[in-house]
Amino acid sequence: MSTSSRYPFTAIVGQDDLRLALLLNAVSPAVGGVLVRGEKGTAKSTAVRALAALLPPVRTVEGCRFSCDPAAPDPGCPDGPHPADGPGGERAARMVELPVGASEDRLVGALDIERALAEGVKAFEPGLLADAHRGILYVDEVNLLHDHLIDLLLDAAAMGASYVEREGVSVRHAARFLLVGTMNPEEGELRPQLLDRFGLTVEVAASREPDQRVEVVRRRLAFEDDPAAFAGRWSGEEAGLRERVAAARALLPRVRLGDGALRRIAAVCAAFEVDGMRGDLVMARTATALAAWAGRTEVAVEDVRQAALLALPHRRRRNPFDAPGLDEEKLDEVLRNAAADDPEDEPPTPPEGQAPEEPGGRDDDGPGPDGGGGGRPDPGDGAGDGSGGLPPQRTEDSGAPAPEDAPEALTGAEPGESGGGTPRPASAEQRAVAAGEPFRTKVLSVPGLGAGAAGRRSRARTEHGRTTGATRPEGALTKLHLTATVRAAAPHQRARGRSGRGLVVRRDDLRQATREGREGNLVLFVVDASGSMAARRRMGAVKGAVLSLLLDAYQRRDKVGLVTFRGREAEVALPPTSSVDAAAARLQALPTGGRTPLAAGLLKAHDVLRVERLRDATRRPLLVVVTDGRATGGPEPVALAGRAARLHAAEATASVVVDCETGPVRLGLAGELARELRGTAVTLDELRAEALTGLVKDVTDHHRARRAA
Repeated sequence: MSTSSRYPFTAIVGQDDLRLALLLNAVSPAVGGVLVRGEKGTAKSTAVRALAALLPPVRTVEGCRFSCDPAAPDPGCPDGPHPADGPGGERAARMVELPVGASEDRLVGALDIERALAEGVKAFEPGLLADAHRGILYVDEVNLLHDHLIDLLLDAAAMGASYVEREGVSVRHAARFLLVGTMNPEEGELRPQLLDRFGLTVEVAASREPDQRVEVVRRRLAFEDDPAAFAGRWSGEEAGLRERVAAARALLPRVRLGDGALRRIAAVCAAFEVDGMRGDLVMARTATALAAWAGRTEVAVEDVRQAALLALPHRRRRNPFDAPGLDEEKLDEVLRNAAADDPEDEPPTPPEGQAPEEPGGRDDDGPGPDGGGGGRPDPGDGAGDGSGGLPPQRTEDSGAPAPEDAPEALTGAEPGESGGGTPRPASAEQRAVAAGEPFRTKVLSVPGLGAGAAGRRSRARTEHGRTTGATRPEGALTKLHLTATVRAAAPHQRARGRSGRGLVVRRDDLRQATREGREGNLVLFVVDASGSMAARRRMGAVKGAVLSLLLDAYQRRDKVGLVTFRGREAEVALPPTSSVDAAAARLQALPTGGRTPLAAGLLKAHDVLRVERLRDATRRPLLVVVTDGRATGGPEPVALAGRAARLHAAEATASVVVDCETGPVRLGLAGELARELRGTAVTLDELRAEALTGLVKDVTDHHRARRAA
């Protein structure tokens, strides 16, 4: 992408935290990259792509596909060995984008297995990790990448090298890059273990200030009308910021991280119960980069504070329903307490009510790059305004979006909850009740062998897992089955004129290993929110059970959806998504009341599954119906519910009915519904892990008996 066709970094309006985090990584790639979380349309991708133009140019060995530095070539480079101080050229820093649908070979590179076996040579085609070496690797929608790709990506980022091994043949090359990932939390979360591997995280949201929104639109339209002219208007600010990045990089080795700053970092990480030591290390590197960015050679208290706000929020998640964040009042208190115990004389924490100086503004009291007093003037129009050297017209965001109001409950007649079914008068409006405490459940799996997206729930043919057989490859060979290949080639050796010890192997002999692992499924919850579920203790227990199943779905990398039914109709409270957070939020806000249109709920679920089969035919569904089995409202509600259930049974949809009926007298209606669905019924008590040992077997036995019939 040419510079003139790239939106200028300095022209981005607002998003101060995002810009600062990216610039700190440009100053010190050891910080460990940035994860940008936020709603769509908030300039996440624009900012990342614009950053590449601010990085210094890269000197490379001529002809090296792995971008070796002529001054210090990689001794293990596959294109080497390169002589020290050999001929070299210069190119701009690259920004390499990893598509969500990329294969493992596209990411790490691929060995030509056929040539390796037949000719004994290492023919290696570099992947995106090699292209990104000494540049930026950008992953849009990083939360939608397969787990094994994320593991490979983050391992390479941590080690600074990529390893490719196939059937005893291995290649290693350097892979040091600035890793930036963006994601929309509504589309699913990363596992906490993976969140921890990103150095910094920032939350972005669109401004609620009309003037700032107007300026965003005005600049974007001007850029689209004439990209070259727009970039030209910002060329001065871009050049100034580029110089400042280079100056901060040069200053970084001289920045001192004193014992007082280290004690503050340790105190903050301990107070916020940060697991492991990666948080401490990232904070230390970030605080050092902040000092260099501000033109100082000493890490100050405000650097530690800002580093904590960028490096710790995503390390505070204890379960997938926790929102990332940091209590700033607690942070200030910890820093004050640490300062009281610190004998070193360091700059004090800013007084209450006064915002700390934005790193990157003019620092008149701190030392400059030369170690003397007085900060270096910022390039561009942003000097001295706290804008990090960026142009003015920065208006603070007025705040995050207002939370959605909980939907109002509908009133209506409720069937009685006693065994006799005596109707009660129309109840008062029932608002949402809090969920009970989640608990650990065992897996509910879909019977048979699937071929869907990699996950951890049901058996499936996958790229990773145990080898179960071999087949002829369709397209490029990725997983060689060596024994099957040798068996296929052995009978033809005499006809092929074999004379030495080596095996003569041809393309037709190669065999692809077939592997069996686990897949993720679509778990569609159909939740009864009618009046018969309105008793607070019962609905709280039901919500707790569904939250427990949602937590299990998160851990097993499933998609989830939520259908609710109450009153006169059913609705899709949440279309199928990878975000269990969104499902949990919809569940918490779910009110109860009214009649029980069970048939409507099952029919709505049938429509949702029909559409999802068209979108992704390989992802198998698991239907989880949470109800007491009652059906009221409309003509022949029980018969209608039975016909709706048989629609799911006819399409072989794996299903489990969670029976919510309570009391000494039970009608067993949920069990009847499970039989119509040809699924399994389980009570709320049986759903707990300690009581669920036989449930997976029951589900499997039901479907095996059905197939036999």
